[in-house]
Amino acid sequence: MQFKEIVGQQAVKQHLINTVQENRVSHAQLFLGPEGSGSLALAVAYAQYLSCEDKQPDDSCGVCASCRKYQKLMHPDLHFSYPFFAKHKDDTALSFIEEWREAFTAHPYLSLDTWRNYLEADNKQANINIAECHQILKKLSLKPFESVYKILILWLPEFLDKEGNTLLKIIEEPQPNTVFLLVAQNQDQILNTILSRTQLVKIPALGYNEVRNYLIEQRGIPAQTAEEAAYLSCGNLTEALSMLHQETKSYHEGFLNWLRKCYGNKGLEIMPFVDQIAKAGREGQKNFVRYGISYIRECCLILSGAADLVHLPAVEKETAQKMAAVMTLPMAEAISAELEKAHYAIERNANPKILFLDVSLQIIRILHFKMLPQGTQYI
Repeated sequence: MQFKEIVGQQAVKQHLINTVQENRVSHAQLFLGPEGSGSLALAVAYAQYLSCEDKQPDDSCGVCASCRKYQKLMHPDLHFSYPFFAKHKDDTALSFIEEWREAFTAHPYLSLDTWRNYLEADNKQANINIAECHQILKKLSLKPFESVYKILILWLPEFLDKEGNTLLKIIEEPQPNTVFLLVAQNQDQILNTILSRTQLVKIPALGYNEVRNYLIEQRGIPAQTAEEAAYLSCGNLTEALSMLHQETKSYHEGFLNWLRKCYGNKGLEIMPFVDQIAKAGREGQKNFVRYGISYIRECCLILSGAADLVHLPAVEKETAQKMAAVMTLPMAEAISAELEKAHYAIERNANPKILFLDVSLQIIRILHFKMLPQGTQYI
């Protein structure tokens, strides 16, 4: 992975290159950026630049022995750690290294949902277990084999629970020429003890034009389609690419049918929906709810008189306008709030049947009976 292959982020790229050229490489850095911003790709490109045998002023050479090994993610001094779905307590990241290489090579803007598809995740929750922490300590106790630096890229340290405290000593006082690159999306979910020991590298979300131009110029997507995907993705290139394959649009009809049943107070018809969504698995449920939050947001724009800002596909925009005709802005905000609470509950292993039945009843109160939750936020 070279810097030139990464969309946008010119300021971050230049900062990283300057740290190497000026010999200011911190031994522990936290690449903090939202999903789809390219933070993981930047970490790999930075590691490749550090190890390159013929560094160029603005990128790694891409042809030396070290760069060729990096392109295959098989350099002996490059190590990865990431969340996985352990089948046994002794499983570590090395147990899934072939799947990891395949996933990152195909999807440099890797998301956890995409990573799940490469593993037999079933309905398990991802984590970085204590066995993996011990494996990290073992790998980093050795000196570099070929390169000047031994580099560990730890993707999503948010999935380190209290086991992450076993890494504090080696993060604070690593072996000489050892570099930790942590790649995270949510600073609040990282252990404070780890956060305080790293240098922060903030990576912003991509701009609308950056996503749009990439889709048109690099992927050959028609301009109108690229503009819609760039707008709805909010700078998330992973989301934009998935929209092109209609992975997120597949929730449209199911979400609308659910709202129609709630609007008509059809309790008996809601029960089959609850049973069906309960079988979708946690990630499927989260994706469904995320789509609903995004869709209701577009309805809020229409209700606020900003329909020109809605870049939904024609069919979805038409249904959004019809939906906006039967609800008020406070009602839309209340439904969005219920969906956000549902997303929070799914992440914490709530019983899906009880959860979606409760959310359905709350939406019935809002849409059919026009009863808003108590509080001043909807007045």
